Amino acid sequence: MYPFHIARRYLFARSGKSVVHVISWISLIGIAVASAALVVVLSVYNGIGEVTQGLYSVFDPALSIKPVRGKSFHTSDIASDTLRSLPGVAAVAEVAEENAWLTCHSGEAIVSLRGVDETYPMVSGLDTMIHHGEYLLRDSVCYYLLFGSELYYRLGLQHTTAAPVTVNIPRRTGRSMGLTPQDAFNTAYAYPAGTFYLQKDIDNRYAVCHIDMARSLLGYADDEVSSLSLALNGSRRLSAVRRDVEALLPEGQYQVLDRAQQQPLYYKIFRSERLGVILVLSLIVVIATLNLVASLTLLVIDKRRDIQTFRALGMPVRSIRRTFVLEGMLISWLGIIAGMAFGFVVCLLQQHFGIVKMGSGNFIVDAFPVAMRWQDFAITLTLVGAISSLAVLLTTVHALRRSGTAVSI
Repeated sequence: MYPFHIARRYLFARSGKSVVHVISWISLIGIAVASAALVVVLSVYNGIGEVTQGLYSVFDPALSIKPVRGKSFHTSDIASDTLRSLPGVAAVAEVAEENAWLTCHSGEAIVSLRGVDETYPMVSGLDTMIHHGEYLLRDSVCYYLLFGSELYYRLGLQHTTAAPVTVNIPRRTGRSMGLTPQDAFNTAYAYPAGTFYLQKDIDNRYAVCHIDMARSLLGYADDEVSSLSLALNGSRRLSAVRRDVEALLPEGQYQVLDRAQQQPLYYKIFRSERLGVILVLSLIVVIATLNLVASLTLLVIDKRRDIQTFRALGMPVRSIRRTFVLEGMLISWLGIIAGMAFGFVVCLLQQHFGIVKMGSGNFIVDAFPVAMRWQDFAITLTLVGAISSLAVLLTTVHALRRSGTAVSI
């Protein structure tokens, strides 16, 4: 263990401090800063991801059952009553969705019209995200529409608008399209009831109506739907509930999608951006290790007399090399541990006190969200540890070879 004691003395010596000693501590601080940056940035990125995914989860159910072929199916074709009584399933909502052409006196837009039943708030929480107006889809007199906020203003609607919106959907395939718009489209009228504010892609594209109105426009039967939306009560894992749901469905005819599969593009982009963040931060780690390379090279040069003394005392060259390797490892791993601890404290303070604010814009949260995960600490430990350890080994071999003490480890 004497190589370790020598390395520890080189790093923590109280007397005879030199420029090399100062550079070693600067290297340690550099690695600590890089490690802290990895932890903090990944945690903030996780927090932002959780916020945006939470907005999608308000609109998308935990599980969605859709047909493999075609756009619709009949709930009588599956054991829908058994599905509702499955352990772990809290509620099942019927959904009929299709593209529609909306027109009003001041604008028009092609939208995704989602028809939902009375159970839908239990599987989505959309009723809690109404920005203006109220969650109302029909009354005893007429139907109503809920709009994404971007779509609402794109149509030129106002909160004082009293005129109905015209909803047009092309007649189903196999029926005569006719020669006039009246013959080509099924048309219904609905009044604006409110707007929801979730996520730009949703707010710019979706309008929500009652499922009876959607079925009428689509020519669906009373038990015909585009999908079934499932809410879970948390008593069982999602994967277990999903397996039970799949076991109830005719094989090969239906697919059970979780939220990541319902929004595949968003989740792919999120994972790709996360990988990009890690790669960019790894370049910062590489730059930080350059100080370590310099400090180890200067240390070998500065300790040439000590090396000669060690060899004269009979110390094996392998132990001499191990001494400098351990010196570099001490610098790098102490820096990693200190940086991860500092990053943990920074994230903890941000979580509880929201020190760094988002700004004065119209944000959903006031301060940068933070979500710490053990995987991020493992990534930091592995990435920074691997890069710095490789730098230590290569630098030590090269520096000692130039000093004439090369030998295989």
